Amino acid sequence: MRLVRYIYPFRSPATSQSDFARSPWSGLEGEIDRLFQTALTDLGGPPTPGRFPIDLYEDNDNTYVRAEFPGVNRDDINVEMVDGYLTISANRRTGEGESGESASFSRSITINEDVQGDKVTAGYENGVLTVSLPKREEAKPKKITVAVK
Repeated sequence: MRLVRYIYPFRSPATSQSDFARSPWSGLEGEIDRLFQTALTDLGGPPTPGRFPIDLYEDNDNTYVRAEFPGVNRDDINVEMVDGYLTISANRRTGEGESGESASFSRSITINEDVQGDKVTAGYENGVLTVSLPKREEAKPKKITVAVK
């Protein structure tokens, strides 16, 4: 890591002389703490209501979106692909009748133009939803052999 430029933390003119005797690196620890607080607020804080984590990965032929919905019935999951956005929503019901509680989850992600929207498939097994997004032929990597003369 190369430190290009560091601006010392601001000190008001009313600070004592003992503050100036400190090392110029003394404020760096506070700056690093502030950086981690702002960068990682989503990881350490409470989960956002109605959102769920997803895994996004790909191979040569497909892009996959994977989400875990333990305790959700297959009929309560909705997957839609509209205008380059994949929207996954689910409802979880606990209890019976009016005393039961319901929770709704929804997540939309932008999908690359390289996906064939009319051939999207989804499967739900053991609480895991997997959406397969096939790539267009022109987007798939091609192997070209080179003839050596």
